[in-house]
Amino acid sequence: MTFRGWPSEALEFYEGLAADNSKTYWTERQAFYEEQVREPGRELLAELEPEFGPGKIFRPHRDVRFSRDKSPYKTHLGIWMAAGFYVQLSGDGLAAGCGMYRMAPDQLDRYRRTLTDPRLGPSLPELLADLEKAGLEIHGHDSLKTAPRGFPKDHPRVELLRHKGLTTWQEWEPAEWMGTAAARDRIVTFFRASRPLKDWLDHHVGPPAP
Repeated sequence: MTFRGWPSEALEFYEGLAADNSKTYWTERQAFYEEQVREPGRELLAELEPEFGPGKIFRPHRDVRFSRDKSPYKTHLGIWMAAGFYVQLSGDGLAAGCGMYRMAPDQLDRYRRTLTDPRLGPSLPELLADLEKAGLEIHGHDSLKTAPRGFPKDHPRVELLRHKGLTTWQEWEPAEWMGTAAARDRIVTFFRASRPLKDWLDHHVGPPAP
């Protein structure tokens, strides 16, 4: 099947789920979710895979074992690709990201050592400045309030050192084009624009230890 976008009712489905996150709401609309939300996601993933690698659609149920919020269902569709790309659909519209959301300890060590290297470190803020000029948002994740232990608080790249994850991010408000193949085209354009950050992270940080 060819990806033709998500119908506006798919966004409305998530608006309703945010308002009524119950088994009753979900059960009554599960067939719609499978046909009009998940299936277009599968079609999109199949079309993205040749260029951006294999991936998966996250399960719709939340893991509530260690959470105070016991809402059983996620209020968005998440599509993750192993190479570091991500797509999200919700009642707020469409979003996409690229990078490393949460680095493993060994990845974080390499990230920080590269940032503090006098020769290699300046390359990341320069790269991020170029991406921001191109209109991409840069998000740090799980950030410390101050410099990590063992690093000076006045380091010139301390803001980046504080992050345990780093991604580009873009959001699109609900629009008619989301119900067409143009949704794929916008995601692809964003992924390609984000590739410099992915390449930097792949080269200097790399995959987590097995």
